[in-house]
Amino acid sequence: MTRDIVNRILRNGRGMILAYDHGFEHGPVDFDEKSVDPGWVMEIADNGNFTAVACQKGIASYYYDPSRHRVPLILKLNGKTSFHKEEEPISLQNCDVDEAISLGAIGVGYTIYVGSEHEQTMIQEFSKVEREAHEKGLVVVGWMYPRGKHVPNDIDHDVLAYSARLALELNCDAVKIKYTGDVESFKWVVKSAGKAKVFVVGGPRTEMALQLVDTAQQIIEAGAVGFAIGRNMWQAKDPLEASKQIADIVFKT
Repeated sequence: MTRDIVNRILRNGRGMILAYDHGFEHGPVDFDEKSVDPGWVMEIADNGNFTAVACQKGIASYYYDPSRHRVPLILKLNGKTSFHKEEEPISLQNCDVDEAISLGAIGVGYTIYVGSEHEQTMIQEFSKVEREAHEKGLVVVGWMYPRGKHVPNDIDHDVLAYSARLALELNCDAVKIKYTGDVESFKWVVKSAGKAKVFVVGGPRTEMALQLVDTAQQIIEAGAVGFAIGRNMWQAKDPLEASKQIADIVFKT
């Protein structure tokens, strides 16, 4: 396995992933008449400065054409619905590495709810995914989300640093994780991830575009490689302009 495979989702060492797994995780509640159409979102991914798009297998099967779309595909291999409000969440595999490859993916993603009573089940399943994916030359991205009664604050810098470290220990090429809210504390999160690349989750839609630009500046200063962002792109009034504003920070800072 060569570590330069992660460059397939980066541009000059930085990256922007367009996340579109929300329909699985939240249902259509996040969508409007435009964003409910995966084809429309794939066009944003192709034309909006993104270095990868992340989605579930059904979206990829129907709407991602590797011969036409320029943006690389990261296939999300597990997920859960929002109907289950359990305090200790679990998310299990619904797609395997070979199917991801057949759909044109150059990378796979997997969520681990760090701190959940079920984390060991997810870790065990992920470990098999990681080994096979790397054997077959795919980038491996860990969605590391602290959850459960043992996690009173999911943006605490020590909790996020532990989560980032777990991604490194599990041999992830990159980790998708929340932001602590300030540069100095997030530097420790990035340092804890070692050589695994850190992407910050875009989070819920905000009407304050300047706030998102400011956050982009902060996470790059802290050492992250970029954003993994969804709603703040395809819910924006002008998604391509919104992506350009963020790209200007991520790729030029």
